[in-house]
Amino acid sequence: MGVETSKDKALPFSDQEVRKISGSELVSFFQEILNRHGKQDITFLCIGTDRSTGDALGPLVGSRLEECGWGSVIGSLRQPCDANNLEVRLTEIPKGNIIVAIDACLGSTASVGCYLVSGKPLLPAQSVRGDLPAVGHYSIAAVVNVKGPKPYSTLQMTSLYSVMLMADEIVRAAAKVFMPDCQGITGNKQD
Repeated sequence: MGVETSKDKALPFSDQEVRKISGSELVSFFQEILNRHGKQDITFLCIGTDRSTGDALGPLVGSRLEECGWGSVIGSLRQPCDANNLEVRLTEIPKGNIIVAIDACLGSTASVGCYLVSGKPLLPAQSVRGDLPAVGHYSIAAVVNVKGPKPYSTLQMTSLYSVMLMADEIVRAAAKVFMPDCQGITGNKQD
């Protein structure tokens, strides 16, 4: 039995189930968040570090969202939100904001390039056996590579190109829903 996709089960993403979706389905995920909360109280919590290609997805997303003018972003290439400062960075989020947590993860071969989304918190650093608090009201875990016996090495050797494509998919979907006037976001992946 595989992981359900949104095609298997209708939206909304109101339940606590984790769903595996493609990049083209991210727009529906963000649209549901917008329908429930509007865009004024959304914070994107982009977790990761610029010191590991596989774990750079969050900071790449955060930087691109900032470039689009989104006001409430925690975690970027300039100021990463990682295992060393996550708890402190959480205090920067205005009380009452809805948090969409975004992080890279490792998974099965069939899941690489997909997104695990949920209406529940994200557990950061699970691929590398981290012990960080659950974060977010909604979560997106981008499966950037295959989980194996050496997760740190796997993240270090993950293709930066693939990570950048996934980060772009997330940003394009968020921009389409939350920032339709954002300039510089293209519509399709580049080969």
